[in-house]
Amino acid sequence: MQIYEFDTVILGGGPAGLSAGIYASRGAVSTAIIDVSMLGGQPSNYLELENYPGFPIIGGFDLMEKFEEHADKFGVQKFPMQEIEKLDLKATPKIILTKEAEFRAKTVIIACGAQPMKLGVPGEAAFVGRGVSYCAVCDGAFYKNKVVAVVGGGNAAVEEAMYLTKFADKVYVIHRRNELRADKIVQERAFKNEKIEFIWDSVVKEIKGEDLVHTAVLENVKTHDISNLQVNGVFPYIGMVPNIEGIAGQVAQDAGGFIITDETMKTSVEGVYAVGDVRKTPLRQVITAASDGAVGAVYAVKYLESLKEIPQAV
Repeated sequence: MQIYEFDTVILGGGPAGLSAGIYASRGAVSTAIIDVSMLGGQPSNYLELENYPGFPIIGGFDLMEKFEEHADKFGVQKFPMQEIEKLDLKATPKIILTKEAEFRAKTVIIACGAQPMKLGVPGEAAFVGRGVSYCAVCDGAFYKNKVVAVVGGGNAAVEEAMYLTKFADKVYVIHRRNELRADKIVQERAFKNEKIEFIWDSVVKEIKGEDLVHTAVLENVKTHDISNLQVNGVFPYIGMVPNIEGIAGQVAQDAGGFIITDETMKTSVEGVYAVGDVRKTPLRQVITAASDGAVGAVYAVKYLESLKEIPQAV
């Protein structure tokens, strides 16, 4: 088995990981990015982005390609399609074992991202990007003068529903209970919004369409009545799940599993940093992920510099 040794190994090649790679490599430390798939992360699947500064509109794949080209310029070594089998973040050096190789690193930057919790209903996967979206900020503008549904009852669902009213003519909020879980102040604002209509005690059972979504099939959880809601888009907001397989339990996490960091992106383990959507953060966007990556990498480099200052035992 091939053995690689690096100063910094970054787990994940999305915007946070690529940004971290650029900043770490510019700090003159040997840097590698490992990803379970091709580099680029979730944004590579976005048809268009309209909120990344400097690019009024750009394809998600195109933007991530530019990130990757930038990382290539500074010599970041890339290891895509690496299925991680074992991690030991507390060892010295830290060990990342994949099916193909063993990586040893003085520092590790976790940039594995997160993914929205799925409804798990027929039609959901088939219509992603064609009426099913997990990001109102990313895709809301595409629903100007249309009718959409948001699924969920927490802060994220209600706040995103209000955001969507900037574009859509009508926004339904579908919630499986008869009251919201969102903060009271958030609820009050939503109840005052004339574009929002609440559908209580209901769940989505299926999403239908042809080329694009046209119907959400609903079931009332109390009466079990089935109804068809005519909508152009469905936005599930039932929670996010961090991609922490193999990492869970090695660093401090919150109740949702997201990694807890300080302002320098340092985790509870010395020499380990977490950046982007995988960490506990108030906003999950490409721009914040890239920012996290820069901060985490700068402080990883500072940590590596501190190791050189420690006198070696004779």
